[in-house]
Amino acid sequence: MTEAHRSGFASFVGRPNAGKSTLTNALVGSKVAITSDKPQTTRTVIRGIVHRPDAQLILVDTPGLHRPRTLLGERLNDLVRTTWAEVDVVAVCFPANEKIGPGDRFIVGELAKVRKTTKIAVATKTDLAAPERIGAHLLDIAALGTDTGTEWAEIVPVSAVSANEQHSQVQLLADLLVGLLPEGPPLYPEGDLTDAPEETLVAELIREAALEGVRDELPHSIAVVVEEMRPREGRPADKPLLDIHANLYLERDSQKGIIIGHKGARLRDVGTRARAQIEALLGTPVYLDLHVKIAKDWQRDPRQLRKLGF
Repeated sequence: MTEAHRSGFASFVGRPNAGKSTLTNALVGSKVAITSDKPQTTRTVIRGIVHRPDAQLILVDTPGLHRPRTLLGERLNDLVRTTWAEVDVVAVCFPANEKIGPGDRFIVGELAKVRKTTKIAVATKTDLAAPERIGAHLLDIAALGTDTGTEWAEIVPVSAVSANEQHSQVQLLADLLVGLLPEGPPLYPEGDLTDAPEETLVAELIREAALEGVRDELPHSIAVVVEEMRPREGRPADKPLLDIHANLYLERDSQKGIIIGHKGARLRDVGTRARAQIEALLGTPVYLDLHVKIAKDWQRDPRQLRKLGF
């Protein structure tokens, strides 16, 4: 007798920089979520889709839940809570190289209010911790569950960056998640890796390149909007070129120089890095035109937030 096909949604949550996006990309086997060492890198809910003969696992990568200081922060938190109530499984990520702290307690406390959803705990970044540290970490996670009245269906250690699949346990995590999904047919066509529009992914890759190497003053102030994306006319079929025009929005004039750099060197570097990632994603040569604009205090202004897609 063959096993029934399963399909459903799982969401990775955790404080900022807990390894959620890296794990999503490792499971999907392709880059669908941007990663950065800056907190609050993820702002949109990107769905990565894992196709297997026995299942379709749809991964919802949410922004990190945090204590909000701006209207943008409040909207991102609302997005997280809505997602938790709608998915089949929530996997909470706890980096093994860091002790459990107030941020983790805050998240698990909030998650405890979502009654129906199955919850598992994932000890991420195990490649950065010694075995005895990982052991202590797993006990701390179990204790946190007890303290908050959260029942962990599983507690699993994972490294998403280790080359050795056995060690990384990414496959084991996929099997665990699939086992917790309801039976049902595939929800997305074979071959789809994400349901995010291409413009969204392109904007995210540009923002990732812009975040790279920027000192701490800028991370939350950058928003990217793709204004236009279309094949260049008059090109031979075997030599296509995609024209992409995008604006990087900052909150203050003083930030412009940081992004543009001396004689435009930094912005050119952002363009070069982003173009390579976009070409890899879309499989076509790209002409990328970037402009830097100011949207004053956009994180606190409802009108600006709407215009920038939040």
